[in-house]
Amino acid sequence: MVVLEISEHDVNRLFRALADSTRRDIVRRTLVTDVSVSQLADAYEMSFAAVQKHVAVLEEARLVTKESRGRERMVRANLDRIRQAQRLLDHFEELWRSRIDRLDILLAQDQSTPDEPAPPPSSLKAAT
Repeated sequence: MVVLEISEHDVNRLFRALADSTRRDIVRRTLVTDVSVSQLADAYEMSFAAVQKHVAVLEEARLVTKESRGRERMVRANLDRIRQAQRLLDHFEELWRSRIDRLDILLAQDQSTPDEPAPPPSSLKAAT
């Protein structure tokens, strides 16, 4: 099994950034080409400052990078970080699939044993 070297804090930052639909859309828009913060702001019904904050969260999680080009700040998706997130999700899926497989085995074993009568309910004595 591949062990991913990423801190718990980093995982939390990554998934917190991706938890918001606007931020996921910003990542999507910046996958193909660099997009200026101004262009991103034009695409959403929110203030320029709000879009800047979304980009800052993505940048902090290293899902996007920003660079200056003249007077514009260009945003680009960080493909390496997105691949790392995908590997992390794949790792979680592998863990859950193995747990489900073990549960299936246990359930199959349980069904293959003959039915045994249930033990009688225990009698409870009231304390006086």
